[in-house]
Amino acid sequence: MAGRSLVRRYRSELRAAEARLAAVDRSLISTTFADVEYAELGAGEPLLYSHGIFGSCENALLFRDQFPGRRLIAPSRFGYLGSGLPPHATPADQADAFAEMLDALKIAQIDVVGVSAGTTSALQLALRHPERVKHLVVLSGNLPGTPTAVVQPSWARLVNRQVPVWLIKTFLPSTMASLSGVPRRFAMTSDDAQLVAAFIDSMFPMTPRIEGIDFDAFVSNADVNNYKLEDIRVPTMVVHAKDDPLISYDSAERAAGRIPRARLVSLEAGGHLLLGQTDAIRKELASFLAPTAAG
Repeated sequence: MAGRSLVRRYRSELRAAEARLAAVDRSLISTTFADVEYAELGAGEPLLYSHGIFGSCENALLFRDQFPGRRLIAPSRFGYLGSGLPPHATPADQADAFAEMLDALKIAQIDVVGVSAGTTSALQLALRHPERVKHLVVLSGNLPGTPTAVVQPSWARLVNRQVPVWLIKTFLPSTMASLSGVPRRFAMTSDDAQLVAAFIDSMFPMTPRIEGIDFDAFVSNADVNNYKLEDIRVPTMVVHAKDDPLISYDSAERAAGRIPRARLVSLEAGGHLLLGQTDAIRKELASFLAPTAAG
C-alpha cells in the first residue's frame, strides 16, 4: 500500500509540474543549430537571461524581481524543454544560436545575464559577438577553476534523472536544498523558503531537460576553463556570495580580475541562489545598467 501511495504522489506532483510548465507562454525560433524555445516577460529594455543546470526558460520568471522594468527574454538552452541539442554541440554554438535568436527578434544589442551553468554560453556570446552585448552580468557563475567546472563522473547520469531527484526532494528535503545551493545552517526567512521550494519545483518535469542536463554536466561546464576572459571587451559585472556552497567565491574573484575593468560585487551571504539579496542585486544592476536605461 505504501508503494502505491508513493507512486500516486509521484504521478500527482508530476502532473502538477507539467500543468505549471504548460501555463508558461513559450515560443520557438528556428536557428541553423536547432530550434530555440524562449519565454518573454515584461516590457522595457530587453535583457537576455541564460539559465542554469536543471533549469529552463521558466527560471527567469522566478527571479524576475531582480530585473524590474525590463523585457526579459529567457531561452531554454540546448537540450532543455523545446530547445534542440545539435550533434557535438558546444557553448560557442549556443552563443551563436542566441545571436540568431536575437536576429529573429530584431534586437541589435542586449544586456545579458548568465546564471550558474548558463554563464558559459553568456561568456561565449560576449567573446564571439561583443557587438550584440551591451552589458554582461554573471550571477553565481560557473567560472574557471571552480568545482563545478569539470566533466562529471559517468554515474551522474544515473542520479541526475527525474525519479532519483524526486525521491531526494521528497524524503531528504534538507539535502535537496543543499544540492540547490542553500548553505548549511543558513537561516532562511519565509520568503527564502518559498523561493527555494519554487526553485526546486521548477526542475520538474525533468525528463524533457535530460539532454540539456547531460550537456552541461559532461560538456559545457568544463568548457569554461578554456576561455580567454582577458579578451572580453564588454562591460561586465560579476555577482557572487561568499558562502556559495556550489561554486567557489574564489573563482568569481579570479574571473573578475581577468576580465578587463570587470566589476565584482561580493555578497556576504545568500548562497548559490543569492537568497535575501534581491534588493542589493536590483540596486547594483540599476547602477551598472544605468547607461543603457539612459540611452
